[in-house]
Order: sequence, then structure tokens, then C-alpha cells
Amino acid sequence: MSAPSTTPAWPDGLRFAFGTLTALPVRVTRWDRDAARAGMLCAPVAGAAVGAAAAAAGVLLLRLGAGPLLAAVASAAVPAVLTRGLHLDGLADTADGLGSGKPAEDALRIMKQSDIGPFGVITLVLVLLAQVAALAQVYGGSWARGALAAAVSAAAARLALTLAARTGVPAARPEGLGAAVAGVVPVRRAAGAAAVVTGAAAAAGAWIGAYDAVRAALAVLAAAGAAELLLRHCTRRFGGVTGDVFGALAETAATVSLLVLCLGR
Repeated sequence: MSAPSTTPAWPDGLRFAFGTLTALPVRVTRWDRDAARAGMLCAPVAGAAVGAAAAAAGVLLLRLGAGPLLAAVASAAVPAVLTRGLHLDGLADTADGLGSGKPAEDALRIMKQSDIGPFGVITLVLVLLAQVAALAQVYGGSWARGALAAAVSAAAARLALTLAARTGVPAARPEGLGAAVAGVVPVRRAAGAAAVVTGAAAAAGAWIGAYDAVRAALAVLAAAGAAELLLRHCTRRFGGVTGDVFGALAETAATVSLLVLCLGR
């Protein structure tokens, strides 16, 4: 990384978050630890922007007369498009690495290969089916709840990245995005980000009803818990985190949050 500058980190942090976690034309101007720290703390903001676009696509199709299933497909497709499939690719590579049963060094080598193995394909199919099915169920009940689910799941997905970048979580490789952001976020700030995202999700749900406020908060907490379990498993297997692991954490969190938001409908 480059040496820190005297420029305030937060504007650079927003550029870091949008420039590395989305396909939006945002140029990352700083790669030092301060910018990376601010960037990972801003990750849920980038997620909220992606989620808003996903919700808008789903609601627009509903307004044009499409059914809940097509709206769900659109809401699931937008995050993939706005990240160039980066998180889905990371999910597939991580599944291949974990499924290989190989020692850490060999598993990491498998994850760096350009092709996708059977574990990756199966995981991608199941995760995307789960996301679309959950969104279709929620959109079928209410366009507002469908939009809420799309937005909350995207923010929860990026919150998982903030939590995974906390102090004490090592990088599995000395290079790559994982190494650039591993351990940059102090634990207290990571916990603060989790509290803010949970509160924001509850506030968004409260516009629909008290039940939705509670469900939205629980969705964020469940997503963070599931991502934490996967993070610990990957850290044990690979010796730390990689960019692929971050992608897997994001997709896991998004899927779990959607499942919570659709259950009991």
C-alpha cells in the first residue's frame, strides 16, 4: 500500500468502498490502511446503493405488470451486474476450495484457478435459486416488503465484509484485496457499524409496520451470524481471508437475510 496522506480518509473511504465493491465508475485514489479502514466501514453504504437499485428494478417490473417471480429475478440480477459477478465468483471459488478437502496451500491454489469446479457450480445454483425464491415470495405479498428485502439483504451482505475486515482476522495470502483490507477495522468500529445497519434496517421496516421492523433487524443479525460462522471456518481451513472469501461471506449474508425476511409470510 502507499504511504498515508494528510487527506481526510472518509471521502477516500467512500471511493474505496464503491470502487472495489461495485462496478460503478468510481476511481480509487488511495490504497493505504486509513483509506481501506474507512472503505470497509463504508461498505454497507455501497450495499445500500446496490440494494436501492435492486429494489427499484423489482418494483418497476411489478408496476409494469410483471409477476413476483420476474421481479425477484431482476432484484437478484442487479447486484450481480453492479458487482460484475465478483461476489458470486468468490462464492464459487470458496466452495471449490472448501469442497476440495485439500490442505490450505492447495485449496488456495484451486481457488485462484479461472475455471469453476462442481462444488462451485452447485453452490451458485442453489444460492441463486434460494435468493430468487425468497424474493418472489416476499414480492408476492407486497411490493414494499419486496423492496425492503432487496435493500436490506444488500446492506447486510456488505456489513459482513466490514465485520470480516476487523482486527484479528488475518489474510490468507500476502497479496490481493483480502490482504489489503484484512484486519483494518477495529473491533469496536465493526460492532458500531453492525449496530447502525441493524438500526437502519429496523427503521426502514418500521415504515411498513412494527412486525417488519423486527423482522428486518433479525434478518441483519442472522446474516451477520451466518457470515461469522463461514468466516471462522474459512479462517481455520485457509489460514485467513481472501478476496474470494469476502465474496462468499457477502452472498451468504444476503441469502440468509432473504430467508429470514420470507419465512412466516
